[in-house]
Amino acid sequence: MRTLAARERTETANWRLAALLAFIAGMADVSGYLSLGQFTAHMSGVVATLALRAPLSSLTLLAPVLSALLSFTFGSAMTALLVNWVRQHHGESEYALPLLLESAALFSAALLAHRLPPWAVIGLLAFSMGLQNATISKLSNKEIRTTHVTGMVTDIGIELGRALYRNGSAATSTPINMRPRHLALLLLLVGLFFAGGCLAASLFHLTGLWLLASLSLLLILIAIFPITRDLRHTYVPPQA
Repeated sequence: MRTLAARERTETANWRLAALLAFIAGMADVSGYLSLGQFTAHMSGVVATLALRAPLSSLTLLAPVLSALLSFTFGSAMTALLVNWVRQHHGESEYALPLLLESAALFSAALLAHRLPPWAVIGLLAFSMGLQNATISKLSNKEIRTTHVTGMVTDIGIELGRALYRNGSAATSTPINMRPRHLALLLLLVGLFFAGGCLAASLFHLTGLWLLASLSLLLILIAIFPITRDLRHTYVPPQA
């Protein structure tokens, strides 16, 4: 837990954090759908739904989808703002702060689920997913996603294609080989997203959106150590 959101990254730390976040994303996505009838982790389906409903010109139908799309985008933008601000001030919590904000969004969705209109709760969930996906994207240099299963399945297909490819005998040809470790990690992320969704579906009738509160606490445990280190040290002003 101490190193999952640390500023200094390793490939192992990146994939461990991604695995945990993929599980959280699966739980949050399925919980949101069961409660509100709207997936919030993947924007392909959201944009397709928006296109389907746009001709109907019904604000009641458009509001939840627009809320998901705009909130996810805003969450991604907020991650970029936080990461860049902490980097310029030489802090340790550039990845921890977006995860802490994701924790607050998930907890707020659980707490206010019966007090806010559905589009607002959907917005909180989509905002949290945008924060998460942008965070793992930035710390892995765009190599990993946790809410974008389409991209992961595409990469799995690419690796399978590499495995099926038969290299020629020409001396100038570059060998095409499957990357077993990369394929295994992609399968792990998709599997954990699926497992998180299954767990949410199994427990939702008992917990409702309060299941998100446990995810919120887990994110706090991940984020707290870098943030605590920053609180103990005064930020150094950026160099001129």
